[in-house]
Amino acid sequence: MPYGPPYKNPALRFPQGNIPTGKTAWRSPSNIALIKYWGKKPVQIPRNPSISFTLQNAYSETEVSYLPARGGRLEIEFYFEGERNPKFEEKTAKFFESVADIFPFVDQLKFVIRSRNTFPHSAGIASSASGMSVLALVLCDLEWMHFGTLQNRDDFLRKVSYVARLGSGSASRSVYGGVVVWGESKEIPGSSDLYGFPVNGEIHDIFKTYKDTILLVDDGEKKVSSRAGHSLMESNPFAGERFRQAHRNLAALLKAMRSGDTETFIRITESEALTLHAMMMTSLPYYLLMKPNTLQIIEKIIAYRKKTGLPVSFTLDAGPNVHMLYPSALKEKVRQFIQNELISFLNPPGFIEDEVGKGPEKIL
Repeated sequence: MPYGPPYKNPALRFPQGNIPTGKTAWRSPSNIALIKYWGKKPVQIPRNPSISFTLQNAYSETEVSYLPARGGRLEIEFYFEGERNPKFEEKTAKFFESVADIFPFVDQLKFVIRSRNTFPHSAGIASSASGMSVLALVLCDLEWMHFGTLQNRDDFLRKVSYVARLGSGSASRSVYGGVVVWGESKEIPGSSDLYGFPVNGEIHDIFKTYKDTILLVDDGEKKVSSRAGHSLMESNPFAGERFRQAHRNLAALLKAMRSGDTETFIRITESEALTLHAMMMTSLPYYLLMKPNTLQIIEKIIAYRKKTGLPVSFTLDAGPNVHMLYPSALKEKVRQFIQNELISFLNPPGFIEDEVGKGPEKIL
């Protein structure tokens, strides 16, 4: 790479009187963590490594127009789902200001951002992962277009992942398709706390096409932000053992995913989901994001697996909704199971059928 983390480059400024006007648009997916990241050090450094499936159908689609800013100061207008959103304007402005030493040109531009999600925002489907990764893609795309850097795709994606991490840790994983690790692990040469690292070459084929049906128990905004939850790990009495457990689980899960061992995959990923929520419930202040229907669905999935012998499992993000994971060959059977036994526990629109995806896409 011509320069590496932390990527500070004061040369990335437009000459006065030659500030461009233009437009770009990207689509970037959410992801579902299998080994959970919960707890971090400054600045956005994970306390333990995590591994995720990048999703295909749950994504943020963002179009950004840019033009010279008035008075040489960053300006942002943010429209979400067609309506101007002051909360997102403030959040995006803080993010852009925080990376102004990486992209000095942001102070020279006005950004008009129009974004939408294909899934409910802040309901525990990692909307910050898709939202922040798509903004990082836009910034690196502007650097690529106007300064001639980041011409190598690997360099481009690594910087995107590094920058996305500064906005949302899990966003570092959404930059790549398939199975992605974030956090340094002795099990994975090349892994880093600073950016995501794809590990698809060593994963068994069964997991490369895995399905994730997201069961929408509650599509409302969750009451506690992930940022607040992470900070509570600093005083959680079980935090130290949790971080050690995550390292052990990552090693065991990788071994299972390399060999195609769905039984071990199920045992570890379900345990990780419940451990994540146990950390929330043992923090001070404690909080509970699962709903009664979340538990009903979990029990139904476990009973269905025992009855049929099929490798159908669950995981949870930091919210009430359930991600049902299973091999692609079981798609029709799982759909029937949902209609027969789970649909009454779901809020409209019910569920989102998703799968392991290919990663971000430039659409303009």
